[in-house]
Amino acid sequence: MTDTDITADLVRGLLRDQHPDLAGLAIREVTGGWGNQMWRLGNDLAVRMQRMDPTPELQLKERRWLPVLAPQLPLPVPVPVRFGAPSDRFPKHWTVVTWVPGAPLDESSISRGTHAADTLAGFLRALHVPAPADAPTSLDRGAHPRNYTDGFETILRAVAPDDVAAEVRAVWADAVAAREWQGPPVWVHGDLHPANVVTTDGTLSGIIDFGDLLAGDPAWDLAAAWVLLPAGTAARFFDRYADADESAIRRARGLAAMKSLFLMLMGQNGDRGLPGGKPHWGPPGRAALDRVLRGL
Repeated sequence: MTDTDITADLVRGLLRDQHPDLAGLAIREVTGGWGNQMWRLGNDLAVRMQRMDPTPELQLKERRWLPVLAPQLPLPVPVPVRFGAPSDRFPKHWTVVTWVPGAPLDESSISRGTHAADTLAGFLRALHVPAPADAPTSLDRGAHPRNYTDGFETILRAVAPDDVAAEVRAVWADAVAAREWQGPPVWVHGDLHPANVVTTDGTLSGIIDFGDLLAGDPAWDLAAAWVLLPAGTAARFFDRYADADESAIRRARGLAAMKSLFLMLMGQNGDRGLPGGKPHWGPPGRAALDRVLRGL
């Protein structure tokens, strides 16, 4: 966490110091964000300022790998183009990235469900290729659901949806019982939820925030079939993705349940005024959980 007040004047001063050719562009704050704060820079760029993230590892990961992955992806992603180093003016890292146009899904909606399902499936097919040996890994995501049962139970108890708790536990138990991923670790976004995708004209148009990018089980991203897409489109998504067997779908559904509960928890924390809470995430989280319980 930084105690520095991040303002437009600070961003412009940093640009003057380290990238003076960009300092004359218009600077506008972008609402949202938690680990990093975003500032729009001109029409085509943004400045990503490390804020709550305790280490620079997430930004450094994006700097290393997004330029490699972006050319193979069919949707726009924020590609790092300039690097900002810690200084007396600002003691943390910051990065200039390409701007991904559109409205975050937590502030918009998908009205073209079939198109969005096809678009997400195409994006994930392109992303989910075998990752190199030096790709990043994570202790808190990317492996089989059984490794995260304690976390699942903690979130479920905190949110306490008593009307469906037994059903949710059954979905999770089925995911835990599913066979492990049999292929090599593939590239996984790792954090697909409504604030990390953008929409245009009622469909998905970009994917953002790759700070949790890792090599692991693709089911972590396939959970987005329920977390992001409208009711009734998960089956279409898996048909178009065409590379998820029954076990992968079971793992993905359980992980979608956990992700939905997390959105509900963030909404609950926001309603209570707790740091980092997002009050507007609660209803989308419950809607996603209802989709999970309906299955395909």
